[in-house]
Amino acid sequence: MQRLGLGRNWFRVYSGIVLFVHWCFTLMIQEISCYLGLDLGKIKIKRFADGEIYVQLQESVRGCDVFLVQPTCPPANENLMELLVMIDACRRASAKTITAVIPYFGYARADRKASLFL
Repeated sequence: MQRLGLGRNWFRVYSGIVLFVHWCFTLMIQEISCYLGLDLGKIKIKRFADGEIYVQLQESVRGCDVFLVQPTCPPANENLMELLVMIDACRRASAKTITAVIPYFGYARADRKASLFL
C-alpha cells in the first residue's frame, strides 16, 4: 500500500483497517485511534464457567487489515491465550491481514541464551 503523499492522514482515507483492544492500555489505544482517525472495533470477550475464552467480533472484518492490541501484563498466560483466540476469530472471519501489537511482552525475560552450568 502506498501513502500517496497524504502524510499522517492516509489512514483516514483507507477504510480497510480495523483496530481492536480488550481492556488494558485504554488511554494509549484511544490516543492511537485518535491519531489515526479510526474508531475502535467492537469486540465481545467473555469467559465460560470452566474458564474458556469466548471471542465474538461484532463487526465485519472480511478483507480488512486487523490490528489487535493486547499486552501480556499479569495474568500473562490468560492475556496471551486471549490474544490467540482473538487472532483465531479474525482468521475465521476472513481478515486480510492480522497484526498483533503487544505493548508489553511478559515473556521477554525468558528469551535469552541459557547459561551452562559445569
